[in-house]
Order: sequence, then C-alpha cells, then structure tokens
Amino acid sequence: MKNFINEFKKFAMKGNVLDMAVGVIIGGAFGKIVTSLVDDIIMPIIGAITGGVKFAGLAIKIGSAEIAYGNFIQNIVDFLIVALCIFVMIKAINKTAEKMKKEEEAKPEEPKGPTQEELLAEIRDLLKENK
Repeated sequence: MKNFINEFKKFAMKGNVLDMAVGVIIGGAFGKIVTSLVDDIIMPIIGAITGGVKFAGLAIKIGSAEIAYGNFIQNIVDFLIVALCIFVMIKAINKTAEKMKKEEEAKPEEPKGPTQEELLAEIRDLLKENK
C-alpha cells in the first residue's frame, strides 16, 4: 500500500499533470468568459437582427414529444464562437512566439572569452617572463 501511495505521489507531482491541471482551471475560466460573450452580447445582437427570435425557445412538437432544436442551434453557435476565440488566441500566441524567436536569432552573439587552456597558457607565459 505504501508503495502504491509513493507511486501516486510521483505521478501527481510530474510537470505534465500539474500543467494539465492549470490548463483545465484556466480553460474553465475562459469558458465562462466566452459563455458570457455569447449569452450577453452576441445572442442579443443576433436576436435583434432576426426580429427578437430566441434560439433556445425554438421547438417542434410531434405528438407528445417536443424537439428543442433551438437549444441545438444555440450550442452550435456557442461552439463556433469558442472555437473562433481559441483560434484567435492560439494565433496570437504563435505570432508572439515567432517574433520572440526572430528577435533571439537576430541578437549578435556575445564575444566568447578565452578558454581555460588559453588562460593557463597565458599565465604560464607570464610566469616564464617574470623569472
């Protein structure tokens, strides 16, 4: 049992697991922002354009069953907006990373100092001169 606990600790403390946990938390927060964007800004604009139609309320009744296709449309719109936001965010991150890489490549290399062997040879020569 103790071996199992130690193995689990090693697994849980690996960098990838911690990175994933941070990603999930940030993703959840980002999801709330996008949901607010869709619900509070985009959908009211679409509702105004379509004459006040709210997708969530659209449904077809077939006998005693109700097919709520409006919720399906709403979820598609939500997905497309989330995908667009993620695409724009990743594109910006990649552009920034590329710019940083180019700046790093453009930096001139600092002049290298003498090697250890060169310093020792110089010290040897100075000692020979002072004898």
